[in-house]
Amino acid sequence: MTITVSGKTIEEAIAKAVSELQTTREQLSYQVIEEPQKGFLGIIGVKPAKIEAHVIPDSVEIAQSFLQTTVSLMGQEPTITKTESNDKILFHLTATEDTGRLIGKRGQTLESLEYLTNLVCNRGEQKYRRIELDIGDYRERRKQALEQLALRVADKVKTIKQPSALEPMNALERKIIHEKLKRVKGVETRSEGSGLGRHIVILPRH
Repeated sequence: MTITVSGKTIEEAIAKAVSELQTTREQLSYQVIEEPQKGFLGIIGVKPAKIEAHVIPDSVEIAQSFLQTTVSLMGQEPTITKTESNDKILFHLTATEDTGRLIGKRGQTLESLEYLTNLVCNRGEQKYRRIELDIGDYRERRKQALEQLALRVADKVKTIKQPSALEPMNALERKIIHEKLKRVKGVETRSEGSGLGRHIVILPRH
């Protein structure tokens, strides 16, 4: 919604716009239509300042709308709930149909949706806002599966005393493996490869 507001000065017009739109100065976008002008002898024919103003859309709301539209085009109509914390914003999708289609193989579709949603949210923003997507508690189930895999492979490495490479994973999943095995005696981890082929190697440690 765009409104036109007048005031004795531009600052007064801005303050009125902020009040009428019930927003903050930071979220207000405005354009000066008319500069204030003093009349004859500074009194007669005084002309007020006039501005057009509107509220800058919240980037997180834009990102949520983008996500809703995108998954709708995929033939899904999930409910999206938002939870905010200090370091991230979580969009949790509750689908009524095929959740597997939104998750994809090893979570690749969900990762792609998350990547695109973050691009939309942070386009033109000075402060980065991190968005994570989850559906049907997939993230927690995937984390538990990765931790169990890490422990199984670590036991194997300690037994055969030979390195073992895991399948390629994204940075978040590699971090889960590193963190899980950081305090496990007898093994160490390192990331190798590049791009989509980046993976973890678990090695015996003497």
